[in-house]
Amino acid sequence: MALAPRLDLRQSQALVMTPQLQQAIKLLQLSNMELTAFIDQELERNPLLEREDGDRADAGDAPDTDGGDTDPREAPAAPTEAPLLDGMTETSAADGMDVDYDNVYNNDSAADAMGGEGDGEAFSQWSRTGGSMSFEDGDANLEQTLSGDISLRDHLVAQLNVDILDPADRLIGLHLIEMLDECGYLRGDLDEVAAKLGCPLERVEDVLKRVQRFDPIGVFARSLKECLALQLIELDRYDPAMAALVNNLEMLARRDLGGLIKVCGIDVEDLTEMIGEIKALDPKPALRFDTVVALSVTPDVLMRRSQDGGWLVELNSDTLPRVLVNARYYATVSRGAKSKDDKTYLSERFQSANWLVKSLHQRATTILKVATELVRQQDAFFRLGVQHLRPLVLRDIATAIGMHESTVSRVTSNKYMATPRGIFELKYFFTQAIGSNDGGDAHSAESVRHRIKALIDAEGRQVLSDDRIVEVLKAEGIDIARRTVAKYREGMNIPSSVQRRREKSMGG
Repeated sequence: MALAPRLDLRQSQALVMTPQLQQAIKLLQLSNMELTAFIDQELERNPLLEREDGDRADAGDAPDTDGGDTDPREAPAAPTEAPLLDGMTETSAADGMDVDYDNVYNNDSAADAMGGEGDGEAFSQWSRTGGSMSFEDGDANLEQTLSGDISLRDHLVAQLNVDILDPADRLIGLHLIEMLDECGYLRGDLDEVAAKLGCPLERVEDVLKRVQRFDPIGVFARSLKECLALQLIELDRYDPAMAALVNNLEMLARRDLGGLIKVCGIDVEDLTEMIGEIKALDPKPALRFDTVVALSVTPDVLMRRSQDGGWLVELNSDTLPRVLVNARYYATVSRGAKSKDDKTYLSERFQSANWLVKSLHQRATTILKVATELVRQQDAFFRLGVQHLRPLVLRDIATAIGMHESTVSRVTSNKYMATPRGIFELKYFFTQAIGSNDGGDAHSAESVRHRIKALIDAEGRQVLSDDRIVEVLKAEGIDIARRTVAKYREGMNIPSSVQRRREKSMGG
């Protein structure tokens, strides 16, 4: 059979990431600071975009457009608030718009009619020059505007997410991070943290002990003595003599070496060596980072109690970029464009400006929807405290509001909500769930971990194996696997049943 060239036509369907969808996704996952930087770039490169300055006296002086029904500044009104719970009436701010970012912007702007044949070529050229519609070049240019230096806060939050599994303890840890000063010292009263989060003071103190082991060693100390002690404990040099020296730093400052020798119970040689070790420590461990940890976080969402006893959720207007498309200016300069290149450029600028404004509107709508549902799902936490944080995953929110999980994931990253219990990143309200074998509500991973710890603490000479703990929990309606019990036990630094049995036999 001879091989010969041939030409066939085939028709197929495929999902394509359109430039509109790419931009909407990109804007959704940006924080408010990143979004501000991005908008500033767009204002510089697009002459048809302008920032809304409130009342504008010159709006009526602009020449009339060819189309009498064209608004001189097109900008969909962004949603601002949604009352919910106890008579909730969530506002709808995107009538007719799909906030799950389907392709809703095709053929809906004046640029489609005027750009015509040159739109595709113009868009490709604009992408290569750093426009915002391309994932490849656009993402690279955006990243170049952001700082590459990690802050102490980001460094500590990353460790918090890895080392502390309990979501309620993570919330406590996040509060403690926000209380650090520029040197890494903890400023504030732990009683206030316990009262704000509705949890026992002992739990806050336990979380503090855990985060004091974070890098750099010495952060979360409440005094210079505690900062030095934490570093010496890490170096395994905090013996009774060294503890006495650290507790009497005032004598060291006065150069009262004789008094220190008596207090520490050592000789001159040992004291000299210990003083050298003290001098090698870092009294301000946070200063090695370029940025200050105690940066103020501007929340994207504000939450407060409504008059009817429910909750009112609204977007923070200070973080909403107010960008408008000057359609009247576009019509004016379009009449003066003579060459094809000029018309193509103006058409492409006008189209990209409309895309940006609509994408910003969709972003605001989606954030409000997700935050509203989060408050609805975690109502018990806001009313009663951190111990009532219910199990929640992305799928729960996505199903409730009719969006994809990936969209909810982007919304909850780098977005903050100011609540009566403090400012939290939206993703901190998600926690794993443990199923129930009696058909009841699921149990949060936090409550299951506490139950496992209580069982082990209450065991006497009869040590409970992981299998036995599984049987006890299943009898209580908690459906859990043995490997999950082992994972939770190890996460709480509880030894195995064999080790516990050996320790108790050695103890008498």
